[in-house]
Amino acid sequence: MPDAITERLALAEAVVGEAAALALDFFRNRDTLVIEDKASPQDIVSRADREVEELIRARISAVYPEDGFLGEEGGTQGGTSGFTWVIDPIDGTTPFLNGLPHWCVVLALVEDGETVAGVIEQPLMQERFTARAGQGAFLNGVRLKPRPEMVVANSVIAIGASHRTPPDHCAAVIRELMTAGGLFYRNGSGAIMLASVAAGRLGGYYEPHMNAWDCLAALLMIREAGGRVAPFPGDGSGGMVIAAQPEVWDGLQAVLAAAG
Repeated sequence: MPDAITERLALAEAVVGEAAALALDFFRNRDTLVIEDKASPQDIVSRADREVEELIRARISAVYPEDGFLGEEGGTQGGTSGFTWVIDPIDGTTPFLNGLPHWCVVLALVEDGETVAGVIEQPLMQERFTARAGQGAFLNGVRLKPRPEMVVANSVIAIGASHRTPPDHCAAVIRELMTAGGLFYRNGSGAIMLASVAAGRLGGYYEPHMNAWDCLAALLMIREAGGRVAPFPGDGSGGMVIAAQPEVWDGLQAVLAAAG
């Protein structure tokens, strides 16, 4: 008989698929969306973000009314089951609104402070990443495995940044990464970049501060795919993210130490 997490993960995949289809419809009609600033002109939101998150909350609440939520647009809603759903309805809103493909729908399931399942769907690539704690990470149903041949000098490292990121620090990290022989990458969606670490497409990822909804699902995927991640706060407050393929980890740590 399926357990509580298995049942919720199955629901998560169905709900994320529906949410991604709704987001894709908004993407195709994005010229009609009204854009609003949040914390800065680079931190923006549209009706698409809000309606996709509302759909996710409604579908899950209909099945598990006792579960809680933490969403980028809708904030916190307490629950009594011990389970909390962490939602980023459209991670990569800026690429989304500018017609770029680097955006996705993100859903993580947290039980008593620990991420136990996650789903990330990138509709334009027809890719779905999934993970369950202790049972592996998958891309379109194919298990993800570590790539031990990857090191800093032969891989691409993603550097995340936002209005919270000091420009001088970001520049120093890129400088030290290039000095170490690595290449840097950024596409505007932290969740996609982290999922790409899990898939072995990127060697690592660093960002001084991320919100829980941006990264919890993908951090689980990296761990389940055999990668390494730095501890991340479990209280929803957000924090620094460092993640890498196994043999990239030490080199990335050295880059960050040199950058100061």
